[in-house]
Amino acid sequence: MVDEKSVFKILNEIDVNQHVEKKKSGKNFISYLTWSWAWSELKKNFPDAEYEIKKFENNLPYVYDANTGYMVFTTVTIDGLTHEMWLPVMDGANKAMKAAPYSYETKFNGKKHVEAASMFDINKAIMRCLVKNLAMFGLGLYIYSGEDLPEIEPEPPKTLSENQINLLEKIINETSQISGTDMMSFTLKAAKVEALKFVTEDNYKPLLAKVTEWHQKAEEQANEPSEPNGKTN
Repeated sequence: MVDEKSVFKILNEIDVNQHVEKKKSGKNFISYLTWSWAWSELKKNFPDAEYEIKKFENNLPYVYDANTGYMVFTTVTIDGLTHEMWLPVMDGANKAMKAAPYSYETKFNGKKHVEAASMFDINKAIMRCLVKNLAMFGLGLYIYSGEDLPEIEPEPPKTLSENQINLLEKIINETSQISGTDMMSFTLKAAKVEALKFVTEDNYKPLLAKVTEWHQKAEEQANEPSEPNGKTN
């Protein structure tokens, strides 16, 4: 069984951007994740996942109140963990629909007339509710947060192998002996680390090239002939 943290981590790191639909509401756009893709992606990762559409009086998949409108409910279970979600049946302005036709004023488009909620509207709300339910497990959750990309925990940088560290130490120590300078302190300061073991794999090749260059320069200076007055050419 996968624990809750693992389920959320797996689903929350999935990039869903290619499967998002956008709907204009006034001057804004609302993002919706395609339910068929969302469910397919969930089953690829968790084949035993299940969902349930809640049924109420007369086995209807919604509840209705004359003042507040229609509401639908779903539950999703993944590896023994269950989350419930609910969603109003909404019109084009994301207002709760009613059992009779109604009108409302909009800021930019004047009066809008809305038909009474139908089973089509209820079915659409159920599938959106299911997608929102999946977001509780992490899938597409960043959309509801207004983010553009999922939050992915960065991998820790790779550190050097023992052989890589030994090679750097060898070159640096030889350079110190040739030049009479503490090249280890100089190298660590240049690499902005406290010790060679903290150098990352990404920085290894540039640092190796640099210490090799310093070694070559130290050898060249050591091999330059001295002038009679003690100065080198």
